[in-house]
Amino acid sequence: MLKSINNKIQKTYVGYTNNLILRLKKHNAGTAAKSTRGYKWKIIYKKKFHDKSLAMSYEYKLKKNKKKRKYLLSIS
Repeated sequence: MLKSINNKIQKTYVGYTNNLILRLKKHNAGTAAKSTRGYKWKIIYKKKFHDKSLAMSYEYKLKKNKKKRKYLLSIS
């Protein structure tokens, strides 16, 4: 999970990738997901999976679970 660095707006982004560092660089360069453009990001939570379908399933659940996202944001 990524958190925007701007302190005025606390925005999060959840997604899966097989190259976390490259994906973060793309988000910060503005060349990744449209919803992340215009913000600088930092990693606040990551989880490793060996199966893409499990990773996608977890991503979907985390996107829908606002309570867990707020918790992860609060401890970052």
